Amino acid sequence: MRIYRVIAGAAAAALFAVAPDLSAAPRKAHVVVLGAARKVAYSKAGDPGGAAAGEDSLKIRALLLDGVVKEWTTGDAHDVTDRSFVVRRVMRLNDALPGDSPETSGKPNEKPAPAASRWVWQRGPWLLVDRVTGHIVALRLPDYDPGVSQVSWFRDYGAYCGVTASGKSLYAVVAQVAARKAVLAKKLEAFDTENHPDAVCAAAEWQREPLRITFHPAGKDAVSFDLVPGSAVLVEDAGDEAETPATAQPK
Repeated sequence: MRIYRVIAGAAAAALFAVAPDLSAAPRKAHVVVLGAARKVAYSKAGDPGGAAAGEDSLKIRALLLDGVVKEWTTGDAHDVTDRSFVVRRVMRLNDALPGDSPETSGKPNEKPAPAASRWVWQRGPWLLVDRVTGHIVALRLPDYDPGVSQVSWFRDYGAYCGVTASGKSLYAVVAQVAARKAVLAKKLEAFDTENHPDAVCAAAEWQREPLRITFHPAGKDAVSFDLVPGSAVLVEDAGDEAETPATAQPK
């Protein structure tokens, strides 16, 4: 009889040990979608760095998480993995100066208007979006300049022409999502912030085998670099630091 009691007690203990796991609530499934595109007024005066010559409108889409607008985006999205994608953010900024007066109709006894505001749209950084967790984070791409850098994506690599912090040099840059350093950073030429073409560089072109990237700076010959292939450093649903990415060899 004592043996049966011991067995029954052990079985009960085992049941209570696994009970918390059995009763744990399942992870909530998120719905992440990009809404329908619409056009907003846009001008070079509103976004001196990012507007092309003659561009008077910008096509934007809402980034919705569980039906709630979290960000506004522009351009095409790129799938990095089967659950994560990147898309460029667009921001609506108040362009009013401190001394600007709010507009009034001039009617008598009119109530004081709120503080002046003058809203403009500007292209911003790229966002990394996780469809499973709903996590949205702005990517910190090395030497990225919203008015110069046109990012061309392949796998978890982004290639673009970047401008150094001093604003004096134009670089060929290949960044890897979640990596701390650029995979490639090679100077192309000196950069003049005052006088430069609207399109400083055409979109970079990727080749898979061998892994190669070709840059097209305006008025210059194309420049190609062979990259040493490396594993993706994006860790989804984790906060681990990424290791230093692979190096690149000029061709």
